[in-house]
Amino acid sequence: MSIRMRFVALALPLALSVPVPACGHPSATGERPARAEATAPPPAPALSAVVSAVPGAKLRHTLRPGCPVPARDLRLIRMNHWDFDGRVQRGELIVRASVVKDVTQVFGKMFAARFPIRRMRVMAHYRGDDEAAMADDNTSAFNCRRVTGDPSELSRHSYGDAVDINTVENPYVDANGVVHPAAGRKYLRRDRPVKGMIRRGDAVTTSMAAVGWLWGGRWPHPDYQHFSATGQ
Repeated sequence: MSIRMRFVALALPLALSVPVPACGHPSATGERPARAEATAPPPAPALSAVVSAVPGAKLRHTLRPGCPVPARDLRLIRMNHWDFDGRVQRGELIVRASVVKDVTQVFGKMFAARFPIRRMRVMAHYRGDDEAAMADDNTSAFNCRRVTGDPSELSRHSYGDAVDINTVENPYVDANGVVHPAAGRKYLRRDRPVKGMIRRGDAVTTSMAAVGWLWGGRWPHPDYQHFSATGQ
């Protein structure tokens, strides 16, 4: 046997000692090759609104004897919203049962447009104090109270069919010219893009208009944060 032939004879067993599996078939050892696990993409964020009766604790300091809407006609909506840092947060609103469909439709469109909301807490968190809630840039709905800046009139929030959104970026100017909250004064100029600011033709005003809700930003004494089913 030549030197070349001896080399081939010795090399062949070494080659056979390394299993080489065929593509898509078990290897020579009977083991199946490892497969890369398919990773499903995470589900897209959604509004995920849940509607329920309102627990008594959520109405503390905000529902009083003589209020125009009883507790049985109110509903608690727990739903997601985008915050100012682009994260999804869980918030709460209390509204009249008859407007739940309108409110979830509007906030669903706002969520799809990624319109940011600073925070969304029920007014019991602020002991019913509208000034404190506005200063905290809170988005809220039901609160049985008088109109801020005009105690002679009952607020539309007492009926559960009005919503205030991002109260600092969207301040309220009362009949005496006082800006609420005070930190909102720098946002009275409305011709510039500001995160959380409501502007004509945006996702907030158009979705509200689609369900027939009117914007306080059109009033002579503007209330840029305020929308209601009656326009009041």
